[in-house]
Amino acid sequence: MSFPPTMELEADIRAALRTVIDPELGHNIVDLGLIYDIEIRRDGVVEVIMTTTTRFCPATGFIREAVEACVSAVPGVKEVSVELTYDPPWGAERMAPEIARRF
Repeated sequence: MSFPPTMELEADIRAALRTVIDPELGHNIVDLGLIYDIEIRRDGVVEVIMTTTTRFCPATGFIREAVEACVSAVPGVKEVSVELTYDPPWGAERMAPEIARRF
């Protein structure tokens, strides 16, 4: 089986991640800057490195499950793991400019 080129697959994954809305801020997690990295292996295994707005965010479980579900549904993805990190800490400067202006 052949897999989509990495850049195309990453674009598809980012598009899927834009459907995950942070319930506290009401915007998608990509534009909020919560996705730090997407690592794609040739065998279709994807690791998403992300954060939440605060270390003990009550929506962490919900967001993590939504990330796993939406990335798993992208054609070419065989397996997904989500790693949470707080280094560097998230801040409003990570938001897309059009979102940051609203805060």
